[in-house]
Amino acid sequence: MNFLDPTMLILLGLAALGIISNNSTVTVAILVLLIIRLTPMNQYFPWVEKQGLTIGIIILTIGVMAPIASGTISAGSVFQSFLSWKSLLAIAIGVLVSWLGGRGVSLMSSQPSIVAGLLVGTVMGVALFRGVPVGPLIAAGLLSMIIGKS
Repeated sequence: MNFLDPTMLILLGLAALGIISNNSTVTVAILVLLIIRLTPMNQYFPWVEKQGLTIGIIILTIGVMAPIASGTISAGSVFQSFLSWKSLLAIAIGVLVSWLGGRGVSLMSSQPSIVAGLLVGTVMGVALFRGVPVGPLIAAGLLSMIIGKS
């Protein structure tokens, strides 16, 4: 394998962006991908591409639900969320964002040519603006609304 192929240069550039911006999420993710790419583990890329998003969403959901499961957020607090206008607005926005994410998955599946732009934009947002890498799905959902695709 050529160590300076364009894909490696892109990954190294993104890793550098993560390091420069002190964003360990981007840095670790890119370094893991580099390790997979440079070792015999590269045979698992099809599996990572197919299952990675699902596994990431599961891990993200576990992280979000952990305060309820641990008791940090009580059952009473959950029920109280239906009584405050701010919590009701949060619920509505959560529904909207989940719907956008679903549209995003559909768009990314039907038009894979836009995935590269979404990924680069998301990594830049994570690295430069301290975002979190859940952006591709939401970005694709917003894009689907703009371009009229579902």
